[in-house]
Amino acid sequence: MNDANDKTHLVDRITGHRRMRRNRKADWTRRLVRENRLTVDDLIWPVFVIPGDNIEEPIPAMPGVSRMSVDRLAEAARKAEALGIPAIATFPNIALEKRDMNGSEILNPENLINRATRAIKKAAPGVGVITDVALDPFTSHGHDGILIGDEIVNDATVDHICAAAVLQAEAGADIIAPSEMMDGRIGAIRERLDAAGFQNVGIMSYATKFSSGFYGPYREAIATKGLLKGDKASYYVDTANGTEALRDAALDVKEGADMLMVKPGLPYLDICWRMKEAFGLPVFAYQVSGEYAMIRMAAERGAIDGERVMMETLLSFKRAGCDGILTYFAMEAAEKLAKS
Repeated sequence: MNDANDKTHLVDRITGHRRMRRNRKADWTRRLVRENRLTVDDLIWPVFVIPGDNIEEPIPAMPGVSRMSVDRLAEAARKAEALGIPAIATFPNIALEKRDMNGSEILNPENLINRATRAIKKAAPGVGVITDVALDPFTSHGHDGILIGDEIVNDATVDHICAAAVLQAEAGADIIAPSEMMDGRIGAIRERLDAAGFQNVGIMSYATKFSSGFYGPYREAIATKGLLKGDKASYYVDTANGTEALRDAALDVKEGADMLMVKPGLPYLDICWRMKEAFGLPVFAYQVSGEYAMIRMAAERGAIDGERVMMETLLSFKRAGCDGILTYFAMEAAEKLAKS
């Protein structure tokens, strides 16, 4: 018997009375059922430091990003702390005359990265400092390790970066983030840090650093683009290999990594998810320079809403299982989040 007042629609019968849009109908319902949220606690700010005083030097390939001298970086660290950003990751652009085949300057306790660490810890003691022990900012050939002939030698490089890691810890680094992708480096660094009494210094492994085309602007920022001889395919992960990337990460977990990183970010969201599911450790994505530059330059051309895409991409890392994101948008995103 048909009820003349029955307003059931064909759509109700097709969907079984399950309408997905009911939870999307208003701002308050969308907020109520939102699965993932981006907060300032998710942000790590990568910064570039250069020699000199009172210098802030724009990087053409990364609009809105500048290299900073140590004093300017200290000021910026105070602003980051005020916004609630948990940590800063430092990358040096050292003078070309201090670069050699073995990256010897990384073993100078008073080198640029160690001076930057001390300055940040003094200016903003509530901000964590994450340092990289790769040799590429320090070598005359632009590779992440020691080059002998045509080979990046693994074991000699590991010895070098272990010594550098201890010096960085002595300078006040809270987390060592080895990015050079040498075999055995995580376990070796852990042993050397512990032997030196730095049991509380963590290791954020670049567990899966892919041989990517997205690093170009970064290499301009640290002035290695014109120095690099060949490519880094013999030590970075092939961009086609997800299972190999998980094997690499598994070794780092076994060797004592406290945190895992995926680099680049957006092209490897599947790896972020797989790593989080496989290991349960804190997982971080690095939204690298090429990703940043594409968003910024597309926004400058009017092709996209830059602020909206910035926040959407950062949220995508959270949805993929990441606990945090290294991003050059950190300060801008933190300011936006503070207003929301």
